[in-house]
Amino acid sequence: MRAGFDVFTASDCTTGKEVFSRNANSIDIAVLDLNMPGFDGNPKNDAGFDLLDELKKQKANLPVIILTAYDEVSKAKDAVSKGANAFFVKGREQGLVELIEKILGSK
Repeated sequence: MRAGFDVFTASDCTTGKEVFSRNANSIDIAVLDLNMPGFDGNPKNDAGFDLLDELKKQKANLPVIILTAYDEVSKAKDAVSKGANAFFVKGREQGLVELIEKILGSK
């Protein structure tokens, strides 16, 4: 449990999709890294967008936050256009908890 939440983790897109498939009914929000290993297991820029697409196919109304190390306006716009609720820059964890609580509270 982290910050009062039960958390499932995955280190790449394939594992993330599998974990989500097994637990979709108990997952209320997904927080995805933008750059991580893709479905082929190799590091990939924007792989989080690929996983976002797959999770939304399974649960269309799933709230999603995309995390990145870089504050890029164009990536933030891409994230929202692809169905993410928010785009968040790593390193401000308390702000992330507040964002999650805000999104879940508005459901």
